Amino acid sequence: MTGSDLPEPPPAPLVLEHPVLKSLLGAWALAACSSAEATAVEEHLGECGPCAEEALRLRDAVGLLHAEESLDLDPGLRTRVLESCLGRRPPRIPVPRWAVPYDAESARLDALLRDIGNSEWHAPVRLRWFEEGGQVSRKTTVAGVIGHLLAVDGMVAVALGLGDPLGPETKDPQLPAERTEAYWKASYFPPTRAVRGPWRDQTHELVRTVSFAGDGSGLMPVPYGTAPEGGEGAGQRIELPLRDAMVDRAFECWIHAADIADAVAYPYDPPSPRHLHRMIDLAARMLPGTLAGRRRSGLAAPSRDLVAAGAPGRSLRLEIEGLGGGEWFIPLDSPGATASAEREVAHVALDGVEFCRLAAGHIPPEEAAAGQDGDREAIRDVLFSAASLSRL
Repeated sequence: MTGSDLPEPPPAPLVLEHPVLKSLLGAWALAACSSAEATAVEEHLGECGPCAEEALRLRDAVGLLHAEESLDLDPGLRTRVLESCLGRRPPRIPVPRWAVPYDAESARLDALLRDIGNSEWHAPVRLRWFEEGGQVSRKTTVAGVIGHLLAVDGMVAVALGLGDPLGPETKDPQLPAERTEAYWKASYFPPTRAVRGPWRDQTHELVRTVSFAGDGSGLMPVPYGTAPEGGEGAGQRIELPLRDAMVDRAFECWIHAADIADAVAYPYDPPSPRHLHRMIDLAARMLPGTLAGRRRSGLAAPSRDLVAAGAPGRSLRLEIEGLGGGEWFIPLDSPGATASAEREVAHVALDGVEFCRLAAGHIPPEEAAAGQDGDREAIRDVLFSAASLSRL
């Protein structure tokens, strides 16, 4: 092989000083850098936190320069493009897997909001949830629902050290319902479409912050207030690890997006099966504690076979069919017991979306199960506990 047949060596990477790289961030955000400059900037972003944060802000600003597109575009296009891009080159600052459902559901809801007219922001929406023995509801508007999401997402924002949308004087922690009422009462006029901007900015900031914090931040506690006296688990401090709180917020975002879509007669699909599975898994893991709380309040049958934590106990097999499906074994007599097929005394089968609607308090427990077998008392207690996961 002669010298002329040899392939040309790749160009040497640019070595640029920090001030030069920083000055290139604007051009990089506009995709106006040369290939070598873009490579140098992206290498730098993986090492310099302040520049990476500035780059994200610039990219967001560039996005505002483009005309908004209609949700009538192929709803799978964004996901396909992102998966293709990330499959070729992983992101420098990836979103933790447990935050991806929230990123996706908040983006879907924002696309819906972008498509509705000014008058539809005042369309009536009835928020529904389950308390003790039955379903309750509260009437608001599309804008009021977004205000509710803004206020409750603010609990995660506060835990991450971000600003509270209710203001710095808000006592912390508060229950989600208390925060929602405080936000609604603080509005001198009924909320309008203007609430979309603060809500959207907060969703972006939450995703950006947990992405920079990394996967290891998922165990950080997020306070959800203290359970009120006279209810289930009265006086108990409520906390979720950040990884679960983000899934919880994704769930609420989807459920309330569907409420809004119903109010304005807009088609709205469930989350992707992968994201739905995470939501179902969180609800299933919360069921033993919720069942124990209902039992302490006299709303569920007493334990029949108390066992030590970690010991095998009576179990219910929760079979979720369809989207996001799987099987979960729920301990019946003690939240710390080990549930297993060997101690199964009851079986409940539900569709995945139907189970989520039950956990959201949107359907009565008596109407939820597609299939039931075994201990009727245990089945009733678990179904009512699933409905009790809901709240305003």
